[in-house]
Amino acid sequence: MTNSNQYNVAIVGVTGAVGQRIIEMLEQIDFPVKQLIPLASKRSVGKTVDFKGESIQIKEALAEQFDDVDIAFFSAGGSVSKQLAPEAVKRGAVVIDNTSAYRMDDQVPLVVPEVNEQDILNHKGIIANPNCSTIQMVAALEPIRQKYGMKRIIVSTYQSVSGSGNQAMEELTHQSQAMLNNEEVFAEVLPVKSEKKHFPIAFNALPQIDVFDENHFTLEEMKMINETKKIMHDYELQVSATCVRLPFYYSHAESVYVEIEDDHISIDQFQGALKEAPGVVLQDDIQNQIYPTPLTAEGKTDVFVGRVRKDLDVSNGFHLWIVSDNLLKGAAWNSVQIAQSYIKLAK
Repeated sequence: MTNSNQYNVAIVGVTGAVGQRIIEMLEQIDFPVKQLIPLASKRSVGKTVDFKGESIQIKEALAEQFDDVDIAFFSAGGSVSKQLAPEAVKRGAVVIDNTSAYRMDDQVPLVVPEVNEQDILNHKGIIANPNCSTIQMVAALEPIRQKYGMKRIIVSTYQSVSGSGNQAMEELTHQSQAMLNNEEVFAEVLPVKSEKKHFPIAFNALPQIDVFDENHFTLEEMKMINETKKIMHDYELQVSATCVRLPFYYSHAESVYVEIEDDHISIDQFQGALKEAPGVVLQDDIQNQIYPTPLTAEGKTDVFVGRVRKDLDVSNGFHLWIVSDNLLKGAAWNSVQIAQSYIKLAK
């Protein structure tokens, strides 16, 4: 550590959407940064980022850049994390990785601070940030699980195109304009850029996020299933997911069905547990049509929950609607929270 009060902080992938928001979050909360080291690929070298009124030149993400780094945020893709995160750790940095590279590694804690902050104490240099859809779901469900137990989770997601990056957002814009002008529509990015076949996202719904696994689930769905069990330390928990991409820019929404262990819990009791949950905002007033939407969640760091209902046929079943900004709580903000928790627990 640089000293007990300030830290040299590197951001790998600083030019990306998540990297930019990490800078914004660090500045917004006045994180104790002694020196900011913005890192990216070779093509971004020489460009600058603004931080606390200072213009800082971007350097190439190379192993030697981590020599005096205390905390390194990684958000530049799994291959970069695999290559450089061990180098950063070797040089004394604690890595907070926002990719899928280390999430299911038994030696790496997978952390949502409101849910399993203490797991940070088990880190061996790398702490993983979960998938964006997983984060918002476990943040909302853990207080329910702690109070009433949980047997089963079935989730259907309604995910924004920003989850696939800037090119996907540009494609949505171009396709929407083309359709409204009755022009030819081109699809080259979604559902998965590396796949041979692509479909328009504008005015559409794509029931594929990431590639398909042999079990017919997509990798995004398997991330939600496996990460939820790891974060909650409950490998007996039954979890199933269907992940869908929809034509809006920011925030992910989820329709979630859960079965708890207690058969006699009322809607008011269920809502009460959500009201007490850190980082969760209950917006559930059907008389006044109050419930969260992707637009209302955009730019906010909380997880929003509404439409709480008791299942009509299953006495221990509940339905709820969860919305959060995928680039903030789903990525940048959760990463910064991990850094805050790491500093707190290290003292």
